Amino acid sequence: MKDKILKKVEYTRVNGGCTASSERIVRETALSINIDGEPFATAMLMATMEKEFVVGHLFAQGFIDSAGDIALLTIENNVAGITLSGKKRKAAPETVRSDLKVTKEDVFDCVRAILKSAVFTETEAVHSAGIFLYGKKPACITEDLGRHHALDKVIGYGLLHNIDFSKMLAASTGRQPSEMILKCQNAGIPIIATKGVPTALAVEMAGEAGITIAGLVRGDTMIVYSHPERIE
Repeated sequence: MKDKILKKVEYTRVNGGCTASSERIVRETALSINIDGEPFATAMLMATMEKEFVVGHLFAQGFIDSAGDIALLTIENNVAGITLSGKKRKAAPETVRSDLKVTKEDVFDCVRAILKSAVFTETEAVHSAGIFLYGKKPACITEDLGRHHALDKVIGYGLLHNIDFSKMLAASTGRQPSEMILKCQNAGIPIIATKGVPTALAVEMAGEAGITIAGLVRGDTMIVYSHPERIE
């Protein structure tokens, strides 16, 4: 698997002098997506969990409500071919409804869990995301070049496995802009935790949508930007 996502390169290290060396760095893979025979998009991603990415991305873009809305999905030679069932997509929920509550220790543990990435440790070039049942049990943790793609992958995994997102905490690395909040809102995920920070628009959207954002989760401290009542 690592040959598919990592490539050895030669380089020159400049640190007082010049030294020839080598290391493995992350590959970018182009995945073209065709919907009902028509080109839709090409995504640059890390070549793992491509099926989950496609399902999560179609969900985020408003093409499907569930994995069952895909009649056929094939991935071959870096081309994903999708045939939709023809079912009309429902409107995204305005408010996330969930009685999920977690402890602050759960939040710290979830963020620590997504940071235990062997690929990041080696390359420092990927983002991680995960979803955790009741903020405790990891349902899926994955990585990608971008935080958006990583979140698409875990949401796609959840759709393929009929996961109840209202019982999930989503953890993610990096900054949390409005698009990340919208993905969680569409899925119905009530809590987002990140070692990064949200944007002002993300905080506003989360407040209106009933989503809890815990940011700057580092060590044993965090800042809860919206709906703190979900963290005990």
